Amino acid sequence: HMDWPTSDICFSEIGFLAFIAMVINCTAGMERKLQKIEVVVAMAAPLELYCWKGDWGLPSVDTDCLTVLAYAKFAGAPLKVHKITNPWRSPTGTLPALKTTEESTRSLSKPSNIIIHLRKQKYNADYDLSAKEGADTLAFVSLLEEKLLPALIYTQWVDSKNYVDVTRRWYAENIPFPLNFLLPNRIHNQQLERLRLVRGDSTLEPGEQLEKELYQDALECMTLLSQRLGSHKFFFGDSPSSLDAYVFGHLAPLLKVKLPNGKLQQHLNSLDNLRHYCTNILILYFPSEGGEPPIHKVSVHSDSSDFDSEPHKRRKQILSVLFAMGSMLGYAILMGIVSIQHVRPQAALVGPRHIEEGGEEEEEEEE
Repeated sequence: HMDWPTSDICFSEIGFLAFIAMVINCTAGMERKLQKIEVVVAMAAPLELYCWKGDWGLPSVDTDCLTVLAYAKFAGAPLKVHKITNPWRSPTGTLPALKTTEESTRSLSKPSNIIIHLRKQKYNADYDLSAKEGADTLAFVSLLEEKLLPALIYTQWVDSKNYVDVTRRWYAENIPFPLNFLLPNRIHNQQLERLRLVRGDSTLEPGEQLEKELYQDALECMTLLSQRLGSHKFFFGDSPSSLDAYVFGHLAPLLKVKLPNGKLQQHLNSLDNLRHYCTNILILYFPSEGGEPPIHKVSVHSDSSDFDSEPHKRRKQILSVLFAMGSMLGYAILMGIVSIQHVRPQAALVGPRHIEEGGEEEEEEEE
């Protein structure tokens, strides 16, 4: 009879252990289900692309953004596109930027890295290319980056006439206030550094000789591209590839943006097959963007629209002036050019002569 309590204890321990095992199994099963749900949600969530907005009949005004947008269209990648004018709103602080669902690569910025990531997600525009065509793609992309890209940077960001009249003006008008006072010049400096990096010369300075060399390389590159394309619809037949995305991204701004100094544009327009090639891609893959752009720089509005927009224009001008004055005053105070001191209260109780002397001293301090 003395064994029953021990037996009860054994049975209770076994039941408790079985209960713990059941809880562990249920927890593990729930974790597996949650993991499956997370995978399904990650697969269902679209990739998000941040890029510069479009103009002049282009889906984007930026070469790198155009390259990524074109590749995504060619590969059928379901991107959620955010077309913005403030790069600080992107995950990387630059444009283009791809926001992913992977822990290791939360965001990507370079077009080549974005394209590689899309390929890993089974969106491959080069799937049907042969080994030789793949090698040709690498060779022509290198040619674009070494010969054509430097000239594009120069003609848009370094050439004084094009930069002041078109490039800087567009970014200053579209970037939100007050960043439009800061970012255009910052991007200009970044593009100049990029040009120096591509050319392999950290001391590179703009000039006639540099312009001549860059434009000569660009003309030769466009001629080679025209010869390689021939009468084909795309560079490797009837289906576009990553090479078509790169070529379109580099040539489309040159074709559509009207620049005062248009040496490269004139040569591109003389190559009929390249001109039709860019136009066809716009019509086929960006039909809502491919029409003739509105002449917004010198557009004529009705009197009523001018009247309605006048208060907003005046407010923007006033804010711009106040921002500039505040910046100048802050700089003057920081550098010690202007100092601020409090006048003693006793000065108000003395006679007129002392008041005048105190006023003269304060005026000198303001200077």
